[in-house]
Amino acid sequence: MPEQQSTARNDNRPQQRSTAGSHTLSEQQATAAHHALPVPAPRQPDAYRRDAAEVADLLAVVPATGLSTADAEQRAAAWGANELAEPVRRPQWLRLLDQFRSWLIGILLAAAVVAGIIGEIKDALVITVVLFINATIGYLQERRAERSLEALRQMLVPTARVRRDGQVTEIPAGTLVPGDIVLLEAGDRVPADGRLMVAESVEAAEAALTGESQPVAKTTLPTAADGVEPVPVAERTGMLFMNTALTRGRAEMIVTATGMRTEVGAIAEALRTGTEPPSPLQVQMDSLGRRLALVSGIVVAAYALVALLRGEELADLALRAVALAVAAIPEGLPAVLALTLALGVHRMARRGAIVKRLASVEALGSATVVCSDKTGTLTLNEMTTRALWAAGRVYEVTGEGYDTAGTVRPADERHGRDPHDAALHDAATRDVTPYDVPAHDAAAPPALRDAVLPFALCNDARITPDGVIGDPTEAALAVLAAKAGVDAGLRDRMPRTGEIPFDPAAKYMATFHTDAEDGRVSVHAKGAVDVLLERCTHVLTERGRVLLDAERRREVTDAARRMGGQGLRVLGAATATTDRPNPGAREVTGLTLTAIAGIADPPRPQARDAVALAQAAGVTVKMITGDHADTAAAIARELGITGDVVTGTELARMSEQELADRVEDIGVFARVAPEHKVTVVRALSQKGHIVAMTGDGVNDAAALRAAHIGVAMGVTGTDVAKEAADMVLTDDDFSTIVRAVREGRSIYDNIVTFVRFQLSTNIGAILTLLATVLAGLPAPMSAIQLLWVNIIMDGPPAMALGIDPPRDGAMRRPPRPPGERILNARRLAAITRSGAVMAAGTLAVFAGARHLTDTATAATMAFTTFVLFQLCNALAARGEDGPVLGRHQLHNRTLWICLATVLVLQVIAVQVPMAQGVFDTVSLSPAQWAICLATASTVLLTEHAWRAGRTRLGRPAEATRRH
Repeated sequence: MPEQQSTARNDNRPQQRSTAGSHTLSEQQATAAHHALPVPAPRQPDAYRRDAAEVADLLAVVPATGLSTADAEQRAAAWGANELAEPVRRPQWLRLLDQFRSWLIGILLAAAVVAGIIGEIKDALVITVVLFINATIGYLQERRAERSLEALRQMLVPTARVRRDGQVTEIPAGTLVPGDIVLLEAGDRVPADGRLMVAESVEAAEAALTGESQPVAKTTLPTAADGVEPVPVAERTGMLFMNTALTRGRAEMIVTATGMRTEVGAIAEALRTGTEPPSPLQVQMDSLGRRLALVSGIVVAAYALVALLRGEELADLALRAVALAVAAIPEGLPAVLALTLALGVHRMARRGAIVKRLASVEALGSATVVCSDKTGTLTLNEMTTRALWAAGRVYEVTGEGYDTAGTVRPADERHGRDPHDAALHDAATRDVTPYDVPAHDAAAPPALRDAVLPFALCNDARITPDGVIGDPTEAALAVLAAKAGVDAGLRDRMPRTGEIPFDPAAKYMATFHTDAEDGRVSVHAKGAVDVLLERCTHVLTERGRVLLDAERRREVTDAARRMGGQGLRVLGAATATTDRPNPGAREVTGLTLTAIAGIADPPRPQARDAVALAQAAGVTVKMITGDHADTAAAIARELGITGDVVTGTELARMSEQELADRVEDIGVFARVAPEHKVTVVRALSQKGHIVAMTGDGVNDAAALRAAHIGVAMGVTGTDVAKEAADMVLTDDDFSTIVRAVREGRSIYDNIVTFVRFQLSTNIGAILTLLATVLAGLPAPMSAIQLLWVNIIMDGPPAMALGIDPPRDGAMRRPPRPPGERILNARRLAAITRSGAVMAAGTLAVFAGARHLTDTATAATMAFTTFVLFQLCNALAARGEDGPVLGRHQLHNRTLWICLATVLVLQVIAVQVPMAQGVFDTVSLSPAQWAICLATASTVLLTEHAWRAGRTRLGRPAEATRRH
């Protein structure tokens, strides 16, 4: 009977038969011809009662080959996508109408009606146009933000590994159909409901579906039903369900239901989620907007009262009061904030960091510690075995990467090795002639081949003509076995009959292989050397299997330490035999240690620079790894990570207070289990740090949730880790985290910039009109002109400020204090200062022009000056540190285009006769334009002089940021 093909990290591993804790379908239709049946029913509600083979028959699929592409397409067309129904989206035309429901729009509508009643038809028309412009801007901002967030969701489309046309391939989970054969391993999210065919030590977390807090053990056996009542979902141990997750083991299942036909689909209404809740910053800005609206309302009421007492006409006063309210109240803040956050995280996603929650952007700007995994994040995860201790000898392994070309040769002084290494095997090699073992050499010494045999058999990676398939570390060990002369066809001759999957907590993996001739079962294990030594009683030498006494144990430990000290990742191999037909975890004892491999995983070329950049920005980098302490310390030194090295064992002995006292001085946490990560996060949080933590495994989920910023690996990370994380790296590169911190700071800086821009304009408008009415002067701007200023303030310039590129100094200042209010005392002072300069300049132009020209020209000059103030203010508001004038002002091309557009529109409003009738303006001479522009530039020059003076007084922004 042909073996059913299944895989955990490779696509062609032989089928495992039933063992203790291991359940596999007996494939009796593997060679049967494909059923020429019509498309089967889209759901098999009683699949849990049936044998897996019967379910396969009902769904017209041969598990060994899976569905054909044609069958899958036919079923997809008949049954639709494997997706849960989304809430019905509100039509776009209704969403546009929603913009007219705000209280601000209501004020404008009332003003238009009042203007029409009193005969100001022009004002009524202009207000109506402004109303539509405001509504359109709000709608477009929402649409753009929504599209950016939707693009992020598309980047996180789940995938599934399936067997189709006899090949294992990865497809979007939404294209699954009933009858597909899905391959799963620990950490994978289950993409549909399915009947288990293979269950190797499988446990699934089903809390989201059943409320069961503990993972549920799964088997391939059908679930017996008492009577006709359906068996509760929680008791269907032969099934996996959509949106649950494998927490342990390896599985294959036949998809029995997709989309809304799944168990989750049946309760989809209860599982649907609404929009993402607002981030703390959005809540803060919303509260700020309401408070400023209240203050502005009081000021506008005071202005109207004083103007009324002065005898101004009620109609003009009412329109001007409405226009001032519109210009003074920062109603555009929430929309621009949402757009800035959405565009910022979209920009981060294009650079490899997908932020799932907007609130995480704020935390990124405040991050003080990044705890990073070593393998694959700080290092390349392109493993190559460099050293081998096998059967009592030390070998040097040549070759690069996953190419099997290379040799395994004894290491001695001639090969540049330390004499201490030779001493470890001197007795075993005294009478042996040195030799080289070319790759694939069947004549290699049996002792060497036997020593690396566990690396070949206890391995899920595969060497193919196109490269390797599987985990990089396992691939390096498979290549080592090939170089040592292990026959590539050995796995087929020694099929795996059971396994104990790798568990980060246990730190080892074991497989079982039955000899067809005598029925004896061989156990092969690989894992951490110290863990295997605890399970070993003997060690393999060239003279055979000898007792693992204290001296030999010390030699093995020394060899492992020497490899680790050279920055190599160290793994051991061990083997044993047993007469038990169905061995389990208890049988992984009494092992014989056969080999130790030292695997090189060099640091990423950009990692050292990224670590240095983070440290310069006040962000401490700590390495957390399961590797040996010496290995981790060597890589840390190379990367510039400083601090003490602490192992998981030492960590477990510390009390919470002891760890909190030491945690800031520790740079490397080695030999740690996933639960130790949570302990480290808590200790750092206790010291007031904002922590970013990386993770990729199922057991990392708790640490990712505990951290302020959970960072999952997008390439090697499990679905469970990605779901728990706040941010997903598409390239698993540490430098991407540092870039994300820089982008997070930039986004926050941009929010500060447009808040300063908008609020200073608000204050400038209020002060200008209050000063004129108190001074007994006529209003320098009409209602229409104030509404025009409002469009400028909330329109393209404000949005362009929200997409400023990161500033050069973003990573040369300490992290932002957590909980810092966006409007601290220093920023409020800067906003008030700019508003006062704009009000004073506008009034000076207005008062001076009234003495030299007519009132209409003076009002036009005041209006133009205030508009030009906004152009200069947009430049002055950029950044809080360093000079205002400089080359950095040229970096935002979009902003300059917006400013140029506003300038052109202002020229049209002033110089074009048709526009003059709308905006109540008259033509200005070049000299008058020059006066307006020179006056407007004072806000830029004043801010520049203020910063320069503060720098000379030795009070840079960094020193005052916390006060």
